Amino acid sequence: MDPHLLRTFVAVARCGSFSEAARELGYTQSAVSQHIAALESDLGAVLLQRRPVSPTGVGIRLLEHAGPLLLRLDAARADIARLTAAPAARIVIGVSPLAMTPQLTGTLADMRQKQPLWDVTVRVLGRAAIAREVASAALDLGLVDGMAAPNDPLHLPDVGPLTAMAITEQPLALALPAQHPLAGRASLRLVDLADARWIDAPDTAIPLAQLRTASGAGGYRASLRYEGTDVRGLLALTAAGQGLALLPQSTIANTPGINAVPVSAPRLVHRTEALHSSTLDGPPALLAAALTAATE
Repeated sequence: MDPHLLRTFVAVARCGSFSEAARELGYTQSAVSQHIAALESDLGAVLLQRRPVSPTGVGIRLLEHAGPLLLRLDAARADIARLTAAPAARIVIGVSPLAMTPQLTGTLADMRQKQPLWDVTVRVLGRAAIAREVASAALDLGLVDGMAAPNDPLHLPDVGPLTAMAITEQPLALALPAQHPLAGRASLRLVDLADARWIDAPDTAIPLAQLRTASGAGGYRASLRYEGTDVRGLLALTAAGQGLALLPQSTIANTPGINAVPVSAPRLVHRTEALHSSTLDGPPALLAAALTAATE
C-alpha cells in the first residue's frame, strides 16, 4: 500500500472534497482522483462514495488503520533524520498543562545559565499530542502527566520507539468548592463522589473515563466540559460550583474558594514522565540527562 496514496485518501475523506484535498496537498484534482483510483484498485474495494464524497464502510475501516500507520511512518522518518542530522542548539519542549514541574523549570533555568545561546521553545499541548509529536520529531522532548498506581508507568499511546523516564509522583486530591458538604473531610474514597457533578477537562484534570476505570464504578457525569489548557480557569469553575475535578494536590493548594481533599482509595498518584527518542543527541540529550539527575 503506497503511503502517498493513503495520505491522499485521508485528506479527501477529511475534506469531503477532491478539490479541497487537492488544494491542501498541492496536487491537481486530476492527480487526487488518480491516487484514489489507484488505491481502490490496489485494495480491490471502493473506498469513497463520489456524490457526496464520503467514505464507504470499507473506507471507514481503512481510516481506522491509516492514522496509526502514517504516524509510524513519520516517526520512522524522524528517527532516521535524528541519526543523520547534526545536533542543533534549538530545543522544542512539549509540556502538558499539569507537567510544568519545578524540576523542569529549575533544570531549564540552570541549563540556560550554562548555555545562554540555546534557542528554547516550550509548547503547552494536550496530553494526547505529546507522544505523537515527540515520535514525529515535532518535539525534541515531551513532558506528559497522568494518573497511575504508585511506581507504575503511564499508559501512553504506541506511536513508535520512545524512551520514558519518571520525573515526579505526587498525591492526588479532589478539588471541591469550599462550601461543598464534603469539603471538610480529611480524605475521601473516589467512589464516594461517583454521583457528583464533575467538570470534564481531559487536558487539565484526570479524565473522567479514567476515574470510572480506577474506581470500578459508573457515574462521574460531566456537568460541564472544559477544553482549555489554563488550570487556573478550571479551578475558577470548580470554585464557582460548576463541578469537581481530580488534580495533583499541589496544584489545588492555596486556591481561594477550593478545598483539596486527598483520595484515600484507590491508591493513585499523579505521575509526570519525560518522553524522548532513543536516538536523542545534542542539547536535548543534555537537558534530558539533567532532568533525570534532578529526580535522583
